[in-house]
Parts: sequence; C-alpha cells; structure tokens
Amino acid sequence: MENLDLLSNDLQVTPQGLGYLAEVAKWGKFLAIMGFILCGITVALSFFVPVLLTQLPPYNTMSSEFSSTMKIAMTIIYLLLALLFFFPCFYLYKYSVKMQSAVKTISQENFDESLMNMKSMFKFYGIFTIIILSFYAVAFIVGIVAAAMR
Repeated sequence: MENLDLLSNDLQVTPQGLGYLAEVAKWGKFLAIMGFILCGITVALSFFVPVLLTQLPPYNTMSSEFSSTMKIAMTIIYLLLALLFFFPCFYLYKYSVKMQSAVKTISQENFDESLMNMKSMFKFYGIFTIIILSFYAVAFIVGIVAAAMR
C-alpha cells in the first residue's frame, strides 16, 4: 500500500470533527460498559438458566445423566457467547478511552491507538459476520440436498 502524506492531501481533523470524535467516544464508552454488564449477566445466567430449565415439566422427566449433560452443554454455550461478546466490547472500550484522551491532550499516539482499536473491533465483527454467513450457506446447501433426496 502506498504511504500517503495526509498533510499534503489536506486531510485534517477540524475542531468540528474533534467534537464529533469526542461525542462518539462518550457513546462508545457507554455502550462498551453496557456490553460488559451484559457479559457479566450472561455469565451469571450460564449457571442458573440450565438448572432452572431442567426443572420445567417437559425436561424434569429426563434421565439425570442426560439432564446433567444438557446443563453442562448449556452452561458452556452461555459462557462462550459471553466470551464472544466480550471482545468487541473490550475493543470499543479501549477505542473510547484512547479517543477521549487523544481529544483532551491532543495526543497523536492516543489517537492512533484509538483508531487501531476501532479497526480491531470492526475486523472482529467482519470476521464473525463471515463465519455466520458461511454457516448459513452450508445450512442452506444441506437443506437443499436433503430436500432433493426425498
């Protein structure tokens, strides 16, 4: 990739742009903290929901071995979902904190680190989206093949 000199291309962060970045950082920090709270709630639920669910009438007649396996599987799934959701929240939080610092101190280093964390967050979401779309494509193909075999 060609190394561009932003100053020679007249790309600048204006005071208005700096204000937008400061506001985005505030909202980003709020959303990241809410995401961390949801991750914590998901972790807590990972231990309670499987136990409560197996007490419901359709499930309480299952064998204890299957019930234990189901509880463990559900706990693991909840914990994995919390871990998966943690990373974009973490990158968003780091972006927000560094951007708030960069705006206050006019620090190029904090500004660059902030943008690096924003890139990481979007990269994570992009890769995750590709993985989910791939699963959908495979499921669609398996569905078509299964329907054709009938």
